[in-house]
Amino acid sequence: MEYCLFTEPQQGFSYDDQLAFARSAETHGLDGFFRSDHYLRMGEGDPLPGPTDAWTTLAGLARETSRIRLGTLVSSVTYRVPGILAIQVAQVDAMSGGRVELGLGTGWFEAEHAAYGIPFPPKRFDLLEEQLAIVTGLWSTPAGETFSFEGANYRLDAAPALPKPVQSPVPVIVGGGGPKRTPALAARFATEFNIGFVPEDVVAEKFAIVRAACEDIGRDPASLKFSVALPTIVGADDSAIERRAAAIGQTRAQFDNGANLIGRPEQIAEKVERLRDLGAERVYFQLLDLRDIDHADEVGTELLPLLPR
Repeated sequence: MEYCLFTEPQQGFSYDDQLAFARSAETHGLDGFFRSDHYLRMGEGDPLPGPTDAWTTLAGLARETSRIRLGTLVSSVTYRVPGILAIQVAQVDAMSGGRVELGLGTGWFEAEHAAYGIPFPPKRFDLLEEQLAIVTGLWSTPAGETFSFEGANYRLDAAPALPKPVQSPVPVIVGGGGPKRTPALAARFATEFNIGFVPEDVVAEKFAIVRAACEDIGRDPASLKFSVALPTIVGADDSAIERRAAAIGQTRAQFDNGANLIGRPEQIAEKVERLRDLGAERVYFQLLDLRDIDHADEVGTELLPLLPR
């Protein structure tokens, strides 16, 4: 089992806030620090200091950490053309000494596209399929050879397929609850399938669908990592839990929706045990208040020692 911190910096947090969380993860023995890839705050509240770019941030963290995995959960295909994305990720992989992971998805937040002038086509699964084919194709092309691609949305003509990432392959995360295309894309292209923000019965259902998609194309499902991402509030007592819920604009009852992780460390550990029994091999603890560094530290010092490995 692997355990990572997962954050949403567009909600009003700086690079330094993210660095503090990444350093907490590294200091206390967690396996990774992952962040969303968004440019606009969701919901009401103070947007200052403004958004930070995911891959610019990860490049900085690559040079300021030494052990933890670093990645997106997930980047949107609408933000970058795939040839440049492959270069960016390969460069950050080199800067980190081979610790980068690329989560890639269709994107969904139309308002941020309008705010920053980013095109938001109504149909994006074809973009995702082509980008996955291009990025993985560029990285896997042998040195000295070129990569070409002809699709409905992208064309590459004899790309030199450079630079090469340190890792071969770079881990690629595909996730979501779609019943057909998402499982098929995960089976074809991903090293990890992720499902987030759903209760345990849905986790079990989605894992089963993706395993079947692997079998349909002759892939061993055991070659694919399965993971869950869940909003998390951990506290030593009720007052700490309620305070952390209030800090993100919710009551404890609102946050405790049957899917989220909330409670004392031993209570959360019990749910993680159940997720492991369903097949989860990695858990992303989504912490929404990046100014509460004590929360990140408690995940590492109080919760992590209770979790299955």
